[in-house]
Amino acid sequence: MIKQTILAVLMTAFIPMLLLSNAVGADHAAPSAGAKGMPGALGTIEYKPADWKGKESTYWDDTDGVAPGVAGCHVGVTQAGKPDGRFFGEACQSNQVLIESNPGAGVIHVHTGDLGHPDTFDCKAWCVGTSHPKGGICKAVAGPPPCTASAICQCN
Repeated sequence: MIKQTILAVLMTAFIPMLLLSNAVGADHAAPSAGAKGMPGALGTIEYKPADWKGKESTYWDDTDGVAPGVAGCHVGVTQAGKPDGRFFGEACQSNQVLIESNPGAGVIHVHTGDLGHPDTFDCKAWCVGTSHPKGGICKAVAGPPPCTASAICQCN
């Protein structure tokens, strides 16, 4: 009876802590198909554009695909691929983490509910994994048109 009581107390105390520890950092889902297996890929996050359209599905075209060393722009388009005036560049989440749009260069794709799911990259790990042993940082740079700003993993 005492062993069962102790076990019940331990389970009551530790199971919530285990669940909470799994939730911490759960803001990243698995990497996209384009980033899977790439050095430094941390997984995707949910992205809500500044001009979010609510539950409406929207279409987008990415200029660079999953390429952390290349500045990219995500361009809003119609389902047929005609630009609709919306766009956003890649960005630094921190001095180490790049928010990298996907899925591939020139691939028109849907954002259900106008929510994107860009990949995130640890720039130091990406640089080391691409033969730059001194690592690197996330750096804001000029973007390709129509984006005036974007970001890259800049290797040392």
